[in-house]
Amino acid sequence: MPVRSYRDDLIAELKRNPKEAVAYLNATLEDDDPRVFLLALRDVADAWGGLKKLAGETNLNRESMYRMLSLKGNPSFTSLTALLESLGMKLAVHLGKPKRGKRDSGRKPHNGVRSGKHHGTLVK
Repeated sequence: MPVRSYRDDLIAELKRNPKEAVAYLNATLEDDDPRVFLLALRDVADAWGGLKKLAGETNLNRESMYRMLSLKGNPSFTSLTALLESLGMKLAVHLGKPKRGKRDSGRKPHNGVRSGKHHGTLVK
């Protein structure tokens, strides 16, 4: 029986199950290291057609997309949203609990509620 790698199984599951892909990306947003999200987004992009195909759909340069979704990636907001939109996803923000040891700045958001850290969420 041939041995499949973890990544091969992951890509197959992400391709088969869009809700799982969204959950996978949302889970990576909980990590303090943004590179985790970028590498996970590359996994989803690979599962859903590959960077070459998505580069054409987003009008982004394929080489730029490879760099953007690497350990050294630092995508612009515009590039990131273009890639997410090509995957049928979008960013959303919701209130979260502040990290321990962080003080409330006393600044009020527009809705008048004092808040802590905001976490991004991907919506399919």
